[in-house]
Amino acid sequence: MPTDPLEDRHRDIARSTQAMYEDAFFHILSNAQAATGATNLALAGGCAMNSVANGKVRRTTPFKRVYVQAAAGDAGGAIGSAFAVWHQTTKQRSFVMDHAYWGPEFSQGDIVAILQKSATLIENAGCTIQRFDDLTQLCHCAALAVADGKVVGWFQGRMEWGPRALGNRSIVCDPRRSDMKAILNSKIKRRESFRPFAPSVLDRAVSEWFEEDDDVPFMMQVFQIRETKRAQIPAVTHVDGSGRLQTVHRNTNPRYYALIEQFEALTGVPMVLNTSFNENEPVVCQPSEALDCFLRTNMDVLVLGTSMITRRQAD
Repeated sequence: MPTDPLEDRHRDIARSTQAMYEDAFFHILSNAQAATGATNLALAGGCAMNSVANGKVRRTTPFKRVYVQAAAGDAGGAIGSAFAVWHQTTKQRSFVMDHAYWGPEFSQGDIVAILQKSATLIENAGCTIQRFDDLTQLCHCAALAVADGKVVGWFQGRMEWGPRALGNRSIVCDPRRSDMKAILNSKIKRRESFRPFAPSVLDRAVSEWFEEDDDVPFMMQVFQIRETKRAQIPAVTHVDGSGRLQTVHRNTNPRYYALIEQFEALTGVPMVLNTSFNENEPVVCQPSEALDCFLRTNMDVLVLGTSMITRRQAD
């Protein structure tokens, strides 16, 4: 039951289940590779959400590159079906899914209208609103808040397709703080102790910080963090020295990339802690949902488009 204490027998069952799954998984992959000679692998289906096993494919099999789309579970078949019909209808085949930003988006006008409608609520919550015309300044101020240990809601552009928050409906924090996981859980998440938080890392920095060097745009693989780097980013380093990373590219998400670049300029660390923008509910989709989540939790800052809502510090 959810209220029962977490005991060693629970940990043993989880560990054994993962080990047995990996035995079967790598057996199938090794046979498939031997039969085809292929070195590129695409995974789909519910088991493809097992990011721990996915991250071991290159170490355990002859495959060299791994692709797992953003909604790899059964629900993600919808995008494949749509692509197949499009291909049959148009005879074109030029679509490359290198990002997951296919969901709804909202204009700055929509955001301003929500903020105006909620002005009294925002004021009563002890918050101030600042609007930015300059994107660099917006990202710099947000990065300053992250580097100061603040919990920052980041709501931008089109919502992600799939279960992972990938920088458009995310909560971002400082990965350098050993107490950040506890802070985040106390303010918003209330997540189980065994569930780690993920790093969003600039694509150019992957090989410097991780033992693997591959593109993981959808946060579907777990890599080992280099042993010499683990002490610098304890908030995103799991107990086994791993991290479920997301590689961030300037061409697919320039605003999120700019935020992480600004954080790197301040701290020397080219990544932020990234978790989904929600409390105990689905990931927020609309600006009103993001504002509601911000106001009812202890989140410190909300960046909503080009507006930044900041909770005033108590005297």
